[in-house]
Amino acid sequence: MFKKVLVANRGEIAVRVLRACEERGISTVAVFSEPDRTALHVRYADEAYCIGPASSRESYLHIGRIIDVARRAEVDAIHPGYGFLAENPEFAAACQDAGITFIGPSPEAIAKMGDKLTARETVRRNGVPIVPGSERGLSDEELRAEALRIGFPLMIKATAGGGGKGMRVVHDPGDFTRALGAARREALGAFGNDEVYLEKYIPVARHIEVQVLADQYGHTIHLGERECSIQRRHQKLIEEAPSVAVDESTRQEIGRIAIAAAQAVDYVNAGTVEFIYDVAEDRFYFLEMNTRLQVEHPVTEMVTGVDIVKEQIAIAAGRRLRYRQEDIRPKGWSIECRITAEDPFRNFMPNTGTVTYLKEPTGPGVRVESALYRGYEVSLHYDPLVSKLVVWGETRAEAILRMRRALSEYRIGGIKTSIPFHQEVMDSTEFIWGTFDTGYVERRRLQGQGRGSEEHGRIAALVATLVAHEAGRRAVHIGGERADGSTPWWKLAGRVRAMGGRW
Repeated sequence: MFKKVLVANRGEIAVRVLRACEERGISTVAVFSEPDRTALHVRYADEAYCIGPASSRESYLHIGRIIDVARRAEVDAIHPGYGFLAENPEFAAACQDAGITFIGPSPEAIAKMGDKLTARETVRRNGVPIVPGSERGLSDEELRAEALRIGFPLMIKATAGGGGKGMRVVHDPGDFTRALGAARREALGAFGNDEVYLEKYIPVARHIEVQVLADQYGHTIHLGERECSIQRRHQKLIEEAPSVAVDESTRQEIGRIAIAAAQAVDYVNAGTVEFIYDVAEDRFYFLEMNTRLQVEHPVTEMVTGVDIVKEQIAIAAGRRLRYRQEDIRPKGWSIECRITAEDPFRNFMPNTGTVTYLKEPTGPGVRVESALYRGYEVSLHYDPLVSKLVVWGETRAEAILRMRRALSEYRIGGIKTSIPFHQEVMDSTEFIWGTFDTGYVERRRLQGQGRGSEEHGRIAALVATLVAHEAGRRAVHIGGERADGSTPWWKLAGRVRAMGGRW
């Protein structure tokens, strides 16, 4: 096992990795930008080194400075976390050249799956279904012709994209040229690459992803799926495991496809294969593969009992996977809310300030991953994610009730956060019944719905949740019956209409 690991990241994920290293008896090294000098990950690590000013390009994205610190600190390995350099093949290669283990996949696998068009072609050759779209290297004029062939609505996507950057949905042919230019400019600014491609837009869709683990000896397994459909501008806000839209046969099928996608590039370490589920056609398509740890990995850990970060470290150290596929037996339900320094009442405008008060929720089945402390300064320099609130319950209903309770206990003073938004979602009948899709947040905003407008429905929603909880409802395929003949959640709605809810 490694003796010393450098964590090339910041915030809550840096703290998460540092804790995993400590539990394995590994010494740790943190890196930080000048504004992060007093950050929690800096305080937590055994050693810490400043790598530059606030600008990410001059600090957390500066490969040379991070490798220089790694050499000076004499580390055995580097964990990239997620974001920043986590999916940068040049960084993984630089680690190799320096004789330092990169805790992640090979540079070749990152390059193949990091470029979305290459990933699509790679998995297509291995029999994995992909969303219809265009090829690489097309000019603007050729893309316009392809747009007419594919049909509207469609999506313009950056080949090197992620996190919703360089992505536009186009509903009308007259808007295509403007959207194409905007997508190229955003992609160039975010990734240094303005190449884009087109993809069929699926209006009513769910975002489902499958966690995979693979060792150096050809052993690959999946840890089940996560539901990530609660999004805003293609940024995930709430995730859960498992998905209420996936039945057991579908779970096995997308798990098989995820393993095939990983094996297509000789993948090693932790990764996530993302799918788009066309609700109207009841069909799954490969979307992309994230060659890194995911923000939402805790929900999978909660239902499987597998510590994904520790497994990453062990795999990178040359260990064999401790698990076989038959060992993975998910239990219960987990939900994660991403707590961001944004004001949901002002269209999620970023918020800054000093944390003047902090009270984190506790109790059975509650997990908080955070970089916050009283006196911490939240700035605009980096991602607004400040913590993740994760809960587990024996059933989805119990998990929702526990999340409602945990959110009500969470107190962060001095900054605006997304907690009120998450409370509204947990009150929402659409979320409770599991009938939401990726357009959920936008529909609510366009309809002008807020927490106050659902007061009459909240009582009925709570009753419905309690009914489902009492019955011990588990995941069901929307629109179908359970194997044991019991009624799925959405059919219970009629039983509580008379209670004043707006169903």
